[in-house]
Amino acid sequence: MAFPARASALLAVCLLAACASPERQLRTGLIDAGLPPALSSCMAHDMTPRLSVTQLMRLKSLSRVGDLDPMTTSVERLLHQVRALRDPEILLVTSKAAARCALGL
Repeated sequence: MAFPARASALLAVCLLAACASPERQLRTGLIDAGLPPALSSCMAHDMTPRLSVTQLMRLKSLSRVGDLDPMTTSVERLLHQVRALRDPEILLVTSKAAARCALGL
């Protein structure tokens, strides 16, 4: 009897880990790209409901771009990299989120 209960609990933990929220993943990607944690949290919260999962994954991939230095990345530099994705919606949503969050709106 103990085995099925343990297996169920392990499965539940694995499913929860695999389903980390898109907002949390985007926040982590923005931080990894070099933005401050508070700004990253605000932007991720603002952007997640406005972009598709595919768009969010494309944004998250920017954290692996070699040109982004976590010590010097600014919003301007990040937007330059976002522009390179060639998705006007991603650029618009990211730009608006960056402006709102930077201004504290």
